[in-house]
Parts: sequence; structure tokens; C-alpha cells
Amino acid sequence: MARKSYFVTGTDTGVGKTMVSAAILEAAASLGRRTLAMKPIASGCDETPEGLRNEDALILMEAMSEPLGYDQVNPVALKPAIAPHVAAAQAGRTVTAERLVGFCRGLQMRPAELLLIEGAGGWRVPLNDRETYAAVPGVLQMPVIIVVPLKLGCINHALLTAEAVRRDGLTVAGWVANRPVPEIMTCEHETLEYLVNHLAAPCLGVLPWKERADPKTLATSLNVNCLFEN
Repeated sequence: MARKSYFVTGTDTGVGKTMVSAAILEAAASLGRRTLAMKPIASGCDETPEGLRNEDALILMEAMSEPLGYDQVNPVALKPAIAPHVAAAQAGRTVTAERLVGFCRGLQMRPAELLLIEGAGGWRVPLNDRETYAAVPGVLQMPVIIVVPLKLGCINHALLTAEAVRRDGLTVAGWVANRPVPEIMTCEHETLEYLVNHLAAPCLGVLPWKERADPKTLATSLNVNCLFEN
């Protein structure tokens, strides 16, 4: 059974959740930890001879140490590159938190020391007309890792996300700062200092911008020891 399970969310969509998740998996593997990962629902999938495939899910499969079939990593694959609830509706499918929780619990029963569940977009992304993705880690009582892109406005977005996570009764286990573009943001040092002092959670690291990001290389910028404490 997975000893440590975390839900990875972002302050918005396109902030680097997958690459951060993959880097965390590689950092854990470098410590000799057995790892698993999952992206329960993914939109923007490509048609292949094997079926719909999502690039993010494939990256996670490459980074985790334990072998899993694609359908176990990404059980709900949707073709349109749009919000999951809209993509599901267009595909004539219904996505519920209960169903996604079931998929996650299945992986939690597998032997590993770290399991990452990657969400979609930000904390309040809808699954349907009644539920947001936040319901999934809520039911599982899963601590949350927040990915924060270093760009103008990130302090507000990061603090609001952390506030929402805690208001939902969950713990912010840590956060990762990610550089989404090659240009370093103005006053980056001051921004990081403020986040460190006000997010009230450990910073697992600051990932540099890479045109062709490699999770193994990015993993050297992370310290994930705290994820295995307690």
C-alpha cells in the first residue's frame, strides 16, 4: 500500500504541474523510493493505434519507478483540449468525484512509498455541474502540493489557492516554484521570499526554465525529504 499520497494542483492551468510531478518522482527515486503516479482525467489526448493517449500521463509513466498500464495512469482520457467537464460532456461521458476517487484508491492499494495524483488546471476546476476536482482529494483526505509559476500575480494566486485548500479541510504539504518562461520575473527574489514567509508550507524547490525540460535534471533542484516524514 502506498505509504505517502499527495494531490498535485496548480494556481492555474499551464503552470507546469506535470513536469513538477515528474521531477518529484525522479527526486524520490534518487532516494531509493518506489513511486507511482496518476492523472485520473486528462483532456487534450491524441489518437493512437493503442487508443487515446495524453502527453502528460506518458511523462508520469516514464518518471515513476513502478510499471503500470496506461489505463491505470489515465483512466479517463478525453480528446478535446478544453476544460475536463466540457470535454466529457462533448464525449457523452459523465465524470464524478466518486468515480475518480475509486480509481485513486485502487492505486493507493499498490505497494509504493510515494503516490502522486495530478489534478487538472487549478483547485476549483469543475468535474460536472455540482462538483469540482477539489472533491477528490477532499474525500481521500490527501495532502496537497501546489505548483506556483513565477510570474506577475503569482503571490495572489498562490495565497488564494492555499487558502482554498485549507478551507476545504486539507493540508498544504508543500509547494514548488516553477519558471514558466526563460525571462526571470522582475523582483523574483522578493516574490520568493514573500511566498516562503506567507504560504506556511515548505518550499520543495525552485525549478529553472528549460526549453526541453528533463525531469531527472529538474529533480536536482528539489528537496523532497519532508514528503516522507511522519
